[in-house]
Amino acid sequence: MIPASLRELLDGTRGQRQAQWAGRLLWLANETWGELAVSLQGAQILHFRPGGSDAEGWLWVTPTPAPLPGAIRGGIPLCWPWFADERGADESPDRTGPFHGTARKADWRLDAVDEHEEGVELHLSPCEPLHSQLAPRVVIQANAQRLHLELVTEHVGTTPIKLTGALHSYLAVANSADCRVEGLNGARYLDKRHGFSEGVQQGEVGVRGAIDRIFESNRELVLDDGERRLRIAKQGSDSTVVWHPGDVLPKDTSADAAAHFLCVEAACTRLDPVWLVPGAQHLLGTTLSCDTHPTTEP
Repeated sequence: MIPASLRELLDGTRGQRQAQWAGRLLWLANETWGELAVSLQGAQILHFRPGGSDAEGWLWVTPTPAPLPGAIRGGIPLCWPWFADERGADESPDRTGPFHGTARKADWRLDAVDEHEEGVELHLSPCEPLHSQLAPRVVIQANAQRLHLELVTEHVGTTPIKLTGALHSYLAVANSADCRVEGLNGARYLDKRHGFSEGVQQGEVGVRGAIDRIFESNRELVLDDGERRLRIAKQGSDSTVVWHPGDVLPKDTSADAAAHFLCVEAACTRLDPVWLVPGAQHLLGTTLSCDTHPTTEP
């Protein structure tokens, strides 16, 4: 579910091209394997729809994106090299750097586009250094069956660093109130809305109003909104964040628009921060694929 203006750009794309949208430079693809839109601000995937699908796509983007230098709400923003208030890698005075880190508002360059009949692979890196000791790069793979995103961090400095981060996926749903997230039964969680109080998930995760929980889990999940089952796998992460604002809406999102997304994020949080030593790398990844909806026996 994407804004009409972005839909028009994709409909006017044959093959691959770059175009301006909402003040940002985008890389667009409309191929037989599917559609893909990536913003070079933040190396942010905004849209993916596999070929042959009648659905609008797997990702949601607000219909009223913030102007520059703000970040676009939706798609898969990169939270790097820190997530929320876990600012171990924040080098700013008094650790007052931007919320969710520096990557999502930075300019990135497209280093390589590897094409083949079944899909595409993109490689991106920041135009300017984002940290004195950490160097990120992004790999995006898309084809008719799946969307895969990797955020790779290399330690190029001299002292160990603790970092956190997230692939803040805004997943498109028919109605957030009808969603169920399968695969977290029995997982320990921290409830950010209630002072990080600890609990244990009983059954599937439903959405009844606002939710902001960090689940201690590296399991593959399924998001079922009653119309589509989206399978969510991940790499390099032992935290899964499930977030929806409920009635406390962001300024750039209406209640009607907010009803059509749920965030299910591969993350490294206070539950599983990453300590990198000089020369080491860490890969945080997420993979989306469509799961068939279970049939009901007559």
